[in-house]
Amino acid sequence: MPRIVQITREKILTAALDILIRDGYSAVNIKSIAGELKCSTQPIAWQFGNMDNMREALTQEAVAYANRKMTHTSKDCVEAFWQIGYAYISLAFDTPNLFRFVYMGESGNYCRGGFNSILTDGGNAVLIDKLYQHLNISREQAEMLFQRVLVYTHGVAALVTAGVLNCTKEQACSQVKSFGFDMFSLLGIELNKGVNFDEKNFV
Repeated sequence: MPRIVQITREKILTAALDILIRDGYSAVNIKSIAGELKCSTQPIAWQFGNMDNMREALTQEAVAYANRKMTHTSKDCVEAFWQIGYAYISLAFDTPNLFRFVYMGESGNYCRGGFNSILTDGGNAVLIDKLYQHLNISREQAEMLFQRVLVYTHGVAALVTAGVLNCTKEQACSQVKSFGFDMFSLLGIELNKGVNFDEKNFV
């Protein structure tokens, strides 16, 4: 009868992600993962072979985790647009180590490419299609709107994560929304500015 594996690949990746979120990427190693799981280093080496394989798997796990947090819940494409921005800011405030790893280059493997890579991402492309149809603007205008607001939002989130910008989550989201309204106005689109920041908008 085959031996039941107690320390599974999934448990190891969960432990590694917990360490990454709590202590930062530099703290992730075989010994720290073993300590988190209260086991020897042998199961980790057996599952992944070496730390390079472990880091590659951790990158995929971290990106998947971030993507789940970034998934919008609204059927309204404009509200979904704001929700993505709110979730982005929320990641920077709530899980800064994860944000640095996924979105600021620590992983070395995510979000490579030029500005167009933002537009061709599957989820982004779908939302852009919905925006230009709903707002009765060209696809090029919707791409410009999405790209500029996302780049601005990343800038705010990165400054928060680096400790350069000292503000609340509410203030950061208000800045992003204000910039977004300016971009909509440039396209001749007037939206209801009475919508306030609300934790329920975070996903």
